[in-house]
Amino acid sequence: MAGHGAPVLTVENAADLRVAVVAAQWHTQVMDGLLNGAERALKELGIAEPTVVRVPGTFELPVAAQRLAELGYDAVVALGVVIRGGTPHFDYVCQAATAGLTEVSVRTGVPVGFGVLTCDNEEQAIDRAGLPGSAEDKGHEAVSAAVATAVTLRALAA
Repeated sequence: MAGHGAPVLTVENAADLRVAVVAAQWHTQVMDGLLNGAERALKELGIAEPTVVRVPGTFELPVAAQRLAELGYDAVVALGVVIRGGTPHFDYVCQAATAGLTEVSVRTGVPVGFGVLTCDNEEQAIDRAGLPGSAEDKGHEAVSAAVATAVTLRALAA
């Protein structure tokens, strides 16, 4: 069961954080759900004016996340979806996005929320996109994780 065992995050004192969201454009319906979930989470956390930028696809997420981290954002959230096809392209894109986003986070010290869906089919993606009837809301979860980590890192620096 996807999502089983996920923590319930309590995030406080995050309203002053600068948060950017970078979102791919492939699979419009799924991306709209992920982005809506992310924006809803940011609003719930009191983060009133997040920066939202769009890139063509999931492969482009790491370079945009890197630039946003360098610009001084406290957290970056990456949203994308890759659906398995009949070629190895799926594996290359998923590996590159995962490794690239991890590298951005570790290299810059800026938390990068991982809201990239890697699914076998469109049905799985829709079920995780936070759309009406979806079982999960990965855009919301990615924001919560990135902001919670940013708050933790800020406390460690104090």
